[in-house]
Amino acid sequence: MNTPRTRVPRRPVHGVLLLDKPLGLSSNDALQRAKYLLRGEKAGHTGTLDPLATGLLPLCFGAATKFSHLQLDAAKTYQARLRLGSTTRTGDAEGEVIRRRSVAVDRDAVQATLLRFVGASQQIPPMHSALKKDGKPLYEYARAGIEVERASRPVEIYSLTRLDDPTSCENDELCIEVSCSKGTYIRTLAEDIGEALGCGAHLIALRRTGSGQFGIEQCFTLEALQEMAEVDRPACLLPIDSLLQGVPQISLGAEDAGRFLSGLPRRGDWVDSALAAVYASAPRALLGTAQVRAGQLIPQRLLSPLELSQTTMSTIK
Repeated sequence: MNTPRTRVPRRPVHGVLLLDKPLGLSSNDALQRAKYLLRGEKAGHTGTLDPLATGLLPLCFGAATKFSHLQLDAAKTYQARLRLGSTTRTGDAEGEVIRRRSVAVDRDAVQATLLRFVGASQQIPPMHSALKKDGKPLYEYARAGIEVERASRPVEIYSLTRLDDPTSCENDELCIEVSCSKGTYIRTLAEDIGEALGCGAHLIALRRTGSGQFGIEQCFTLEALQEMAEVDRPACLLPIDSLLQGVPQISLGAEDAGRFLSGLPRRGDWVDSALAAVYASAPRALLGTAQVRAGQLIPQRLLSPLELSQTTMSTIK
């Protein structure tokens, strides 16, 4: 007879956990483990990180999920390791090698090649990706041996540099650091760099070290969370408005704050802005986001009264 599983009690948890995702876990698997450890009722991640990649994965809990789209659009920074001289069917180390070529490139050639990729360009998403076609991820077509047409997408590489770490880059390996726009596939970039060098390449390791205003040094691992006492884990969360760093702030008095939370626009002497973080002035608490146009504060995404009371009480504690 099977023993019934004990149901884990959930609780309202609000904030942002910066997780150092381990190798081999999907973003959703990592999210579910973190959600279990924090006993959170509601959570979501801010875009997928491939199972073969490690590093920074911002996880939003509770009311923070309302603003997770801001991280989806944020610039990303990666450290990647390429194997020169061979291309694979998947563009990474999991796929079978389909072509081998000799490697005869010097430091100057590598530097010149990397510089060619800096700036705006069009990139065709790889078949082995989670991008969907007719409701099905591309990698499912690829596993079935089906190649489907993919439209190119605009991406931008802000910087691309070589990392000269003799302990990690040996033989025919090339280590790079990439700062790029959302939607950039580093696997495809690795293949393109290999072709530009004339020897081919595939991705053998990838680590995300930055996402918007967040850095890898702020992250917690699942192991570290598990070793903590349960009561200490919520302290690892950043406040909801950490997602709104650099956004203009507007404070409202009690009456205007109440009307704003009801979805009513407010008028005031504010500078036009596509996005503003709106707070109640006393006690100071995030109410949501708004657009400011011609002196009118137009609500966008708002905390519910329950979320507001929960986040205000957690701040007071």
